[in-house]
Amino acid sequence: MVVTGTGPVPNEGNAMNATNARPDGHRVVVLGAGYTGMYTALRLAHRTRRDGVRITLVNPSGRFVERLRSHRIAAGQELAHHKIRDLLAGTGITFVEGTATAIDPAARRVTVDGAAPPDHELRYETLVHALGSAADTGAVPGADAHAFTLDSPGSAGRFAARTAELAASGGAVTVCGGGLTGIEAATEIAESRPGLRVTLISSDEPGGMMGAGARAYVRRALDRLGVTVESGSRVAKVLPGAVELADGRTVRSDACLWTAGVTVPPLAADAGFATDARGRIVVDAALRSVSHPEVLAIGDAAAVRMAWGEIHGTCQSGVPTAQQAADTIVRLLRGKPVRPFRFGYVHQPVSLGRRDAVIQFTRADDTPRRAYLTGRAAVAYKELVSGSPLVVYRLSRRMNVSANFFKGGRATRRPAV
Repeated sequence: MVVTGTGPVPNEGNAMNATNARPDGHRVVVLGAGYTGMYTALRLAHRTRRDGVRITLVNPSGRFVERLRSHRIAAGQELAHHKIRDLLAGTGITFVEGTATAIDPAARRVTVDGAAPPDHELRYETLVHALGSAADTGAVPGADAHAFTLDSPGSAGRFAARTAELAASGGAVTVCGGGLTGIEAATEIAESRPGLRVTLISSDEPGGMMGAGARAYVRRALDRLGVTVESGSRVAKVLPGAVELADGRTVRSDACLWTAGVTVPPLAADAGFATDARGRIVVDAALRSVSHPEVLAIGDAAAVRMAWGEIHGTCQSGVPTAQQAADTIVRLLRGKPVRPFRFGYVHQPVSLGRRDAVIQFTRADDTPRRAYLTGRAAVAYKELVSGSPLVVYRLSRRMNVSANFFKGGRATRRPAV
């Protein structure tokens, strides 16, 4: 659990203290070049550009993936191809394309598979764990074997290729999971592939976290696009040509897209870091591992609590944790007390195909306010939100750009319990 507060966080037990006086040569390894890892690396590089800090960013692919738009790939749309090396150009950050397979915290060493030379080892004084999460296809029998995910452009692209074949023959597609990702995927697919029969399967009402008005708007959009909704239904098994529900019914499914639940890589737990029941690294108020303070965890990889409860994995909350991690490292290197992380939610933006969207505005704890936005204005708002990380990255190469616009106000001034 995280303890937050309004004052500086003590630095005791910090493994960076030996280098506080002279950060030159301090080695920082960032694992994961998604929304959070990319921002931490870029912000840290700019803020330490005169300090000689050596930053290495590790990622399995050389492509930066816009996860906020992965549902569009699944619907057969082409997205811009952003090369990580291009985003890092001129920053001094070293990019290693490979998969982190092991962390040795005693030796402060990361083993990277797929890098050159093979089994490349990276040493660090500070490690930032930003490996994110993936769809939890292991929770339901058959999902790992028969369901597609949005975890990578490759998987989303294979689903798109399959649905293109099915559309001509009136095939049936299921989207399992009625959260924001599932809603976006179902509506995008139904709009792009009108020949398909699309069913959205959800244990709760789709958009259940929204207010009544926005939730009703989502339901009308699903109806307008011809999406069949199976709400209150739990998936028991995914079969080659169907999805079996807990009540014994089956839903025809020539292709299944799994968006229900996430899991994190076992790398942190295997390394002996303190983790919660879901495998996320338990962090302090400054996002340092409570068991290994030279390690910071951000985004979906971290178990972060505010006074109002636990932060859940979204880009909206993840990018501010990335900013916090970079700033924490800078303060530690300069011998300054670190500051506690503060964050509050603002909105739940959901696209409903290319021509419609709904934006539910929220309180700091992500509970819905009465206000929501729909239609063309919501489409423009959603596109602005989805494209903002890349704008922040490009600006961050030249200046300090804040991505934490709302820190929660009174909701985050008292400590978590």
